[in-house]
This record gives sequence, structure tokens and C-alpha cells, in this order.
Amino acid sequence: MSADRHGHTHRLDLADATVREWDATVVAADPEQGIVLDRSAFYPGGGGQPPDEGVLLWGGVRTRIAGTRKGDELYLIPVEGDPVPPPGTAVRGALDDERRTALMRTHSGLHVLTGVVLRDFGAKVTGGNMEPLTARMDFDLAEVPADFKDRVAEAVNAEITADRPIRVRTLPRDEAYAIPDLIRTATDLLPPDIEQVRIVDIVGLDLQADGGTHVASTAMVGRVEVVKMENKGRGFRRLRIRVV
Repeated sequence: MSADRHGHTHRLDLADATVREWDATVVAADPEQGIVLDRSAFYPGGGGQPPDEGVLLWGGVRTRIAGTRKGDELYLIPVEGDPVPPPGTAVRGALDDERRTALMRTHSGLHVLTGVVLRDFGAKVTGGNMEPLTARMDFDLAEVPADFKDRVAEAVNAEITADRPIRVRTLPRDEAYAIPDLIRTATDLLPPDIEQVRIVDIVGLDLQADGGTHVASTAMVGRVEVVKMENKGRGFRRLRIRVV
């Protein structure tokens, strides 16, 4: 299977994170399993980034999509009670633009954060999660200076202001793993059967394996506020951020 497909679905979100509306055909549909399209820009969730929400428009009908489920196919989950288009139906897909854009800004902001903390403090990620414009990231960092939170916030926003390009490409697994510090988590979570590795490069700051959606440059993130630092024990430090 090619890197830009999931089952029968061509993943438009992997090629172009700016796509918000597109035409598609229903491949399979079931009120319980979900709806499978031949083309979809819905990000299915993963790596801490939640799935997209949106709608399918067909024959004057609107089907709201509440999320997705990954299995042998990429299933779009309709809101309970909404009509399900039968296989073969031509549909117009549309994402919730405000939600997707907020998640892209947040995700890119987290990559700036991980790049700064690795560069300045040598710490890798042990966990994380995000919602639109708010997130947390955990780091394996035994010792931190008293002004750690303020130093991180200053450095992160300096990198955002630098307007660094954010580029996405795919490399063969062996070539990707030859890149130092490609895996930013303390434990390598990349499935062993992945032959093509998707790389997100914040030019001059951060280069890592990642499957999510991102803005085109750091300036598009906005501004990151480091709201709180928590000590989670055994050297694990949690930073909570807000994107404004």
C-alpha cells in the first residue's frame, strides 16, 4: 500500500494540509462501521492530534461527521441519527476549518517546543496530547533551572517569529532512520511495518517523523504561552501550553 492511502481511501490530508473541500465517491457505508470514501481530507487522529470533524453533502442532504475510526479502512463516523449515503454516491466533503486550522497551529507549535527543549536542554518527549489551541507535552528531564518555563517560552516564540518554513516529505525507512534524533519520543513508537516514513522539517530547528497536519511556517502558529510546568516524578516534566 502506498504511503498516501489507507485501505481504499486516498489521503488528501497527507499531501496538502490546506484542503478543506473536495469531491469524493462513497466506497462503503454502514451506520455502525462508518463511511469509506475513495478520497478524504479528514485527518483520522493519531500522534496526539485529534481527528477532524466536518460534513458530507449529497443530493441536498447533509451528513455530519463526528470523527473517524482507523481499521482496515479509514471510516468516517456520522453523527448518530444522520443519514448515511449509500455506496456509489457522489459527495462533497468539507472539514470544520476553524477546528482543523487550530489543530495545525497547535501541532506545529508543539514541534517548535520539542525542537527547543531538545536543542537547549537535551530532553526527549515521553508523552503529549493536544486539543485546538491547547496542549501538554511531557519531557524526560531530570534537572531544570529555576527559570526553565520562561526560557522555554522565550525561545519558542523567538523561533515562531523567525518564520521558519515547515516542510513535509517522505523517505524510505532506512534513509529516514539514518537521520540523528529523528524519533523524538523516548520510546520509538513507529510501527515496524512502516516502509515509508513521513518527515516534518521545521527548517533549521526540528526534524522528526510525524503523521499529522501542520501550518506552512512557524509564523502561522501565532504565539505560544507556556502556562504551567508540572513535575510528574522520576524526572518527567510536563509543560502545558496555549496558542494565541
